[in-house]
Amino acid sequence: MNENALNANVGLKLRGLRLARNIKQADAAKDLGVSPAYLNLIEKGKRVMPFPLLWKALRYFDQDPEQFMSTLGEGRVDEALAKLLDEPLLKSLDIDPESLQSLSAEPKLAGTVAALFNLYKNTRTQLENVLAQLNVEERTRAQGGAGTGTVPGVRFDYSPFDEVSDFLEKHRNYFPELEEHAEALRRDVSLERQLTSGQLIRLLEQRFGYRVLFDSAPSGSSVVRRLDPEEQTLTLSPELTEQPLKFQIAASIGLLVMDREKLVDRIVGAARTRHAETQRLIKVNLANYFAGALMLPYGDFFKEVQRTRYDVELLSSIFGSTYETVAHRLCNLSDPKRQGIPFHFLRADIAGNISKRYSGTGIRFATGGGSCGKWAVHLAFLNPSQLTRQYSIMPDGTTYFCFAKVQLQAMGGSIVKGTAYSIGLGTHAENAKYLAYGLPTTDLRKDAIPSGISCRFCERTDCNQRAAASYRFASAYDEYTKKDCFFSPLLTHEQADKPDKEKERPAAAAPVNGTNGAHHPAVNGADGSEKDDSLDKPPRRRKGGEA
Repeated sequence: MNENALNANVGLKLRGLRLARNIKQADAAKDLGVSPAYLNLIEKGKRVMPFPLLWKALRYFDQDPEQFMSTLGEGRVDEALAKLLDEPLLKSLDIDPESLQSLSAEPKLAGTVAALFNLYKNTRTQLENVLAQLNVEERTRAQGGAGTGTVPGVRFDYSPFDEVSDFLEKHRNYFPELEEHAEALRRDVSLERQLTSGQLIRLLEQRFGYRVLFDSAPSGSSVVRRLDPEEQTLTLSPELTEQPLKFQIAASIGLLVMDREKLVDRIVGAARTRHAETQRLIKVNLANYFAGALMLPYGDFFKEVQRTRYDVELLSSIFGSTYETVAHRLCNLSDPKRQGIPFHFLRADIAGNISKRYSGTGIRFATGGGSCGKWAVHLAFLNPSQLTRQYSIMPDGTTYFCFAKVQLQAMGGSIVKGTAYSIGLGTHAENAKYLAYGLPTTDLRKDAIPSGISCRFCERTDCNQRAAASYRFASAYDEYTKKDCFFSPLLTHEQADKPDKEKERPAAAAPVNGTNGAHHPAVNGADGSEKDDSLDKPPRRRKGGEA
């Protein structure tokens, strides 16, 4: 125990002895022969307790000196404060027990801090509930007014990550400035096609004057990379394997290049962001983009993409990179002179949480959480050793070809302790014939899996995988009639004949979207018309700002 902690502990225990005997601080100070202000500082741990005064105080409180001294190392912390140590927010602030002991010397202050923190938690929870409800109402109004010229309102669930996704999609996930600097760097130092971590470390040391260190993070921390511009050091975790190690070094080089050339200001410009954190997140994404451009140079990568017909696994082998990195890079091929097929990208875990998403095809993703259980990116976990491929058809009739593969990264010999992600890519169905993974089909509407965006906003009335009722339909339940899925909306003509008493009740509500109770809403086309989904159409390319 250091000196500050010892002073705080002694002061706290003396204060406890005084309060237990209902002795006022002024009276105790008078009896001990010191000023009340000095005793107050001692009890707060702000002054060293002289041994003669400590001996006198122990006799005053009728305490055994040996027993008192033996308890100094126990460091009792206020119970209310001790409970806060398990809170995620305080863990992120790295408040140590010694600091809490010092705070415990002020009981009123300790109680106030604990009460304010609990009040913050309750208020935060209430605010999140209110925003979630407002978001549902706003999205319902916006969808109801789509096609009527109604201007959509504010998105209450618009997070910094959503803002970054919109930024990437606005630029079609293509940044020529980063491509040029990555290509120039490769050319200047004559980098080979397949990079190694050793090559990148030498590049960082010789070109940028940085030292690369390998050091484990403190216990309880998962930091794997720390770039220190002042000390000009890059500290990496020795636990990183070759592929993530290469990417982290390349991303660090990207940060240095962007800072030196002020690329972020040139790319983002004077555009204002809604969240303060968005600027930093954009920089993180641009650094990762640079890493991809450095490891998979556009020209060489595009040539191999055309030759292999977008075979992600083969491309991973050719360039010595991970499946996920190659999948990301396929979404960057928007150079007007060398355009690739547009893709949307998803990364999901086994619980269905989507941690990465990008739409280059115009597909819409749910921002309030959840997605469609019929998507290939989720079904891939059923066969983690194989590539999952399928055609999907949306409620408006748009068709996609999607494929996904599960990537496992064990830790300590355990997948549970490590990570398990499904990496999904999708493009318009007519582009499937240009892919090595494409599936043959003679009847797209028959082969395509009916799917949607998420259960809460899906227009399908008969989906056996529905996990929640849709906001697009009014609640209508009939105890005499059951569909194969409880959450599927029950249309008026599907209800059973009820007993006479039941017939006197009002009829069940029809779908909110205006569908007549005697008819199903259109499944393939929003207006009931058939859409031409011939696979003989030319491939869709990125043009302008359209997906």
